[in-house]
Amino acid sequence: MGKTAALIVAAGQGVRAGTLLPKQFAMVAGKPMLAHSHATLSAHPAIDEVLVVIGEGQQEALEVALGPVSFVIGGPTRRESVGKGLDALEGVDRVLIHDAARPFLSAPVIGSLLAALESYDGALPALPVADTLARDEGGLGETVPREGLVRVQTPQVFRFDAIVEAHRAWPQDKEATDDAQMVRELGRRVALVPGDPMLEKITHPADFAAAEARHAATLRVRTAQGYDVHRLEAGEQLWLGGVLVPHDKGLSGHSDADVALHAITDALLGTIGAGDIGMHFPPSDPKWRGAASARFLEHAAALIRAQGGVIDFLDLTLICEAPKIGPHREAIRASIADILALPASRVSVKATTTERLGFTGRGEGMAAQAIATVRVPDSNP
Repeated sequence: MGKTAALIVAAGQGVRAGTLLPKQFAMVAGKPMLAHSHATLSAHPAIDEVLVVIGEGQQEALEVALGPVSFVIGGPTRRESVGKGLDALEGVDRVLIHDAARPFLSAPVIGSLLAALESYDGALPALPVADTLARDEGGLGETVPREGLVRVQTPQVFRFDAIVEAHRAWPQDKEATDDAQMVRELGRRVALVPGDPMLEKITHPADFAAAEARHAATLRVRTAQGYDVHRLEAGEQLWLGGVLVPHDKGLSGHSDADVALHAITDALLGTIGAGDIGMHFPPSDPKWRGAASARFLEHAAALIRAQGGVIDFLDLTLICEAPKIGPHREAIRASIADILALPASRVSVKATTTERLGFTGRGEGMAAQAIATVRVPDSNP
């Protein structure tokens, strides 16, 4: 079937969006707008290469948003930016061209587009026009029949030779709003496949709130629990929730033995079926000896956010006879919230004893239980 590449056009300044950064780097649904479509395209099994086209001077913003990825500097217009992206591709048979301002791209849309290339030179997703259309003549003008009209979206996919020929043949003094019209101008056939309301373009400030609402509607609630135990020993430091608590004993373990953060980490990993803390940070690995458990918690949270998930609430219960948790409760709560970049109102910290029964009652160790509630996209396993 040959090599398939994807171009993400992200070279605009986004001045109409009203954001401090160009809109493709602004935050949407928990991560930079560009990161959503880049993740979907990179994960698709039929796509071999993803190349981002950015504007001059946007390299640092791209690094912050995505880390080290393949990119090329675009031109002053969308058409020129796409052209520079096409010039940078080698050995490609099919190419998807997508606007970064449409972040919520799905794998089924990609599959439908690629399938259409078996019979067409190009394909694009489209939605029927539902609203009444009328001309603006300084007031309401005549209505325009909407039968046979569609709203065109991206990504648009093409046979590579067809889109390259279209760009070379296009008049340099004429602009094109999308690539499909350029291919059609050559007399090539472009298919329409069902579009997706999730692919609405983000252009104006109000569009960000609408995008957040669309994304929220796709999320499903997941709840999972975590449990951890560590031994109390003289000569060790007592870390609880990222806070160093004064005590005559501390918790013993391979890392800093923060029983609170370990329980929360396991709870978060459980919400996305990602195993437990030992799978990600094996105690047999010497590089984790004495490590701050905040790193483990940050890792679990990053996995959830990489899937487009949202951490809604955490409930932690510490089980011990001593020290008394009350004087440190708010500091622990604030520390956990800070590590996860959450409001403290979404973190609960409680403490209890076992009435001097068992290992915690005898002061031999501490235990922690945590419950995490998150929302993740319905498509996640």
